[in-house]
Amino acid sequence: MSLTRDQLINWALLFSLVALWGTSFLAIKVSLRTFTPDQVVVLRLFVGALVLIAFMFARGKRLPAKPIAWAHFMLLGLVGSVLPYWLIAKGQVYVTSGMAGLLMAIMPLMTLILAHFFITGENLNRNKLLGFVLGIGGVILILGPTILGSQNSLLGCLLILTAAILYATNSIIARRLPTYSSAVVSTGVTLCAAFISLVIWPSAFHIDWQTVPTTALLTILWLGVFPTGVAAIILFALIQRAGPTFLSNINYLIPVVAYFIGALVLGELIVWHDLVALLAILFGIVVSRKPVGEKAKLTSSR
Repeated sequence: MSLTRDQLINWALLFSLVALWGTSFLAIKVSLRTFTPDQVVVLRLFVGALVLIAFMFARGKRLPAKPIAWAHFMLLGLVGSVLPYWLIAKGQVYVTSGMAGLLMAIMPLMTLILAHFFITGENLNRNKLLGFVLGIGGVILILGPTILGSQNSLLGCLLILTAAILYATNSIIARRLPTYSSAVVSTGVTLCAAFISLVIWPSAFHIDWQTVPTTALLTILWLGVFPTGVAAIILFALIQRAGPTFLSNINYLIPVVAYFIGALVLGELIVWHDLVALLAILFGIVVSRKPVGEKAKLTSSR
């Protein structure tokens, strides 16, 4: 079956998003050679905010004036950007970039659990529970060798897993809040996140730029412009074009890209139990998305 032009564009956008987010863990790891986790968070958010402000004005949009909208943006910025960005950066001080990307694969499964309690009509079923158990089994496969001693630390793994839980929490919060224009919400949230990060880490810009290697500077600019700014633009464009179900395919691809790009570029070790864990988590995501009971019969009969 040949793909239509629109379908080709959707897949191109999807793979672009996978490439940007899948390599972000690599960029963070390289940036940490020069910058602290605090600085990585503040710098990427400010650069990303500039990109999104330019995009919003180019679309002819304006930021809202209502305080309630900014309260929403502040909440999403804190839970969905500042805290997970810092946890990931701090965690990658202790774990490889590939391990960070692999652990983040648990996020969609955590979202299922939270949605059961906070989103009407998103109740757990046996497939969702089985998928979650498989995913947790994969995490245990990762943490076991880490506890026994490896190039990754337990602390780093737990920081990354906490970031994944926050991302899942943020997705639930976003679904319960009013909707805004995609250009406006991405800009407002990132702008608020940048402001919050500077309040938390006011000395983040105290950097002797003359001593910063060119590689580190280019890497932090890449992280801010592309995985933070451009990726947000692609994300909302893809949701509007193809819908959230199509977008969910990134959950299978990003961990794979992150794990193997770290090995390819930074020489990080590829070990068999990580690969088994990755397969368990990804299979858990597949199982959790399968319908059950009457829904499955209706789907198969159409």
